[in-house]
Amino acid sequence: MNFETLTERQEGAVRFVEIAAPPINLLGPELIRDLVSVIQRAEADDGTQVLVFTSADPDYFISHVDVIRVADGQAEAAKLTGEPSISMVFRHLSTSRLVTIAQIEGRVRGVGSEFVLACDMRFAARESAVFGQFEPAFGVIPGGGAAQHLTRLMGRGRALEVMLSAQDYDADLAERYGWINRALPADTIGEFVSALAHRIAGFPATGQVVVKNRVNAIALAPADEFRRDAELFVEGVGTPEVQGRIQAALKDGLQTREPEIDLAAFLTR
Repeated sequence: MNFETLTERQEGAVRFVEIAAPPINLLGPELIRDLVSVIQRAEADDGTQVLVFTSADPDYFISHVDVIRVADGQAEAAKLTGEPSISMVFRHLSTSRLVTIAQIEGRVRGVGSEFVLACDMRFAARESAVFGQFEPAFGVIPGGGAAQHLTRLMGRGRALEVMLSAQDYDADLAERYGWINRALPADTIGEFVSALAHRIAGFPATGQVVVKNRVNAIALAPADEFRRDAELFVEGVGTPEVQGRIQAALKDGLQTREPEIDLAAFLTR
């Protein structure tokens, strides 16, 4: 199957999915549509046990949601879960029988961070990975599950620091805070992730499902908590104050390549 924003290859029971949505891998309706299709096809294929997500862009993994087309993205999300909610697509991924691994090189902020948080494991290139939850800089809560995941992974204080500061975090600090499993050198991360994926795929799928279900019972927030955060995000985005901030930022260069390289600085201009 040909995708507009993804390429994939199968190696045994491991499916590698590369994100390629120029210019900065925004999570727009096309990428959501393609991710939904990949998830559906992989879940329907008994020969696939592990999904590995990578990026074709060395500077951007998934930058954030396309703020101009949020409603269109919600419509594509509904094709997986029946709910017009990107948050519920991500939670579906967390509860899927598939084992999911994010190999992060480049920037992963906002809903991009929430996508990798929904994956079962996250490994980041020490030299290039940058993490951020910048939504509170516009006056809204992250709507894709960040508050749920980060609080459980980091603890209350660090989760509040990450979200309320809207700062960028490098891979080493993200590792120390619990945002990711490990920070690894760029020249070894691909080999490490591939070896791990194939090792996991070599074990019985039934055991993977049981382990995931039990870990999720302990560590994954109930679906209604994700729904509530998504509702609060949509309500906030619709207010005049937030829309004014978004439009001003778009006018200054938000969602273009160079200003987003150092988004934390851009937000305080």
